[in-house]
Amino acid sequence: MTLEPQHIDEPRAYGRRTFLAVTGVGLSSLVWGQPLWRSLAGLRQPIVNALPPALVPNGWRIYTVASSMPHFDPLTWRLRIDGLVGRPLALSYADLLRLPRAEQVTTFHCVTGWSVKNVHWAGVRFRDLLAGASPAGDASVLTFTSAERPYVDTLTLQQAQLPEVMLAYEMDGKPLRREHGAPVRVVIPEMYGYKNVKWVEQITLGRVAELGYWEQRGYSTDAWVGSNG
Repeated sequence: MTLEPQHIDEPRAYGRRTFLAVTGVGLSSLVWGQPLWRSLAGLRQPIVNALPPALVPNGWRIYTVASSMPHFDPLTWRLRIDGLVGRPLALSYADLLRLPRAEQVTTFHCVTGWSVKNVHWAGVRFRDLLAGASPAGDASVLTFTSAERPYVDTLTLQQAQLPEVMLAYEMDGKPLRREHGAPVRVVIPEMYGYKNVKWVEQITLGRVAELGYWEQRGYSTDAWVGSNG
């Protein structure tokens, strides 16, 4: 499959510029969870929150669209896999860790212009994760629902099977931290970070790619690194 960047029209570029401006302001905030967009209500843009960079080492910047980050309880958490499957699943954290383990070192790219190199991820490839659910032959899209409401996004099944795509549960040798999406997040280095859904709690197989959270606000559905996002 050729990874062709997809271009966006002017309204999408405007959305990105607005996002850059506001998250830049957010990085100076010292109070987690204060919506940064209240003074810009007339712009019809989403609320974005930023964790102060001093609290996030190694060049990461953490954004959320909700007022707080989800909590993870390993005893009660379940990853639900449903939709066009022969066998819907509800995997516990322990079930997930028993699946074939994969590791990789890749670069993470944010659409706002920053990157983190040599991130060591560990997790499970989607072919191994979905095997127990018996996907239907006509299933072609994965929809990821985050515990951070109302965040959703999608990948095609073909995209999810690229060599370096995984559902990650470890970063740099340690279980994912809360701000990085604990317990699991999507990792697709070929695409910008907004497609790397954090706090995943449900994966639904279907035929049609619905617009994700940021796509509804003007971003590209296929966020290939090097495109305009």
